[in-house]
Amino acid sequence: MSSFTSPLKIEPANEEMTKWRLIEPFEFYIDEPAGRIYYKVPVGFITDFASVPRIFWSILPPWGRYGKAAVLHDFLYKTKSVSREKADRIFLEAMKVLKVPAWKRYIMYWAVRLFGWIRWKKKD
Repeated sequence: MSSFTSPLKIEPANEEMTKWRLIEPFEFYIDEPAGRIYYKVPVGFITDFASVPRIFWSILPPWGRYGKAAVLHDFLYKTKSVSREKADRIFLEAMKVLKVPAWKRYIMYWAVRLFGWIRWKKKD
C-alpha cells in the first residue's frame, strides 16, 4: 500500500504567502509490481500547492487535505523524473492515501490531465 513517510513541514517563501518552502524533506512510496518506489521531495523545494484558479477556491482551495499530494505533484512536474501521465497518476494515488473524497480527487486529477500540459511545458 502507498504511504507518505513523514509530515509536511513548510515556511512561507514570499511575503504574499503564495509560495512555500519545505523545511524538512518528505517521502511518498508506492508498491508496484516491480517493487516499492520512493519519491523524495527535498528540503528547500518551493511549491504553490494546488494551482487552482482563484474563482474555484471556495470549493478547491490551493491547500487542504490534498496538500502533500499537491507538493509531490509539483515536484514531479518540476523535475520531470517521471512522465507527465505517471506524475498525474501518482497525484491521484497520493490523494487517495490522504483520504481526499473521491469527487475531489477526480476533479483535481482530470484538471491536471486536461490542463497540466501548460505547466509541464513551462521552463523554470
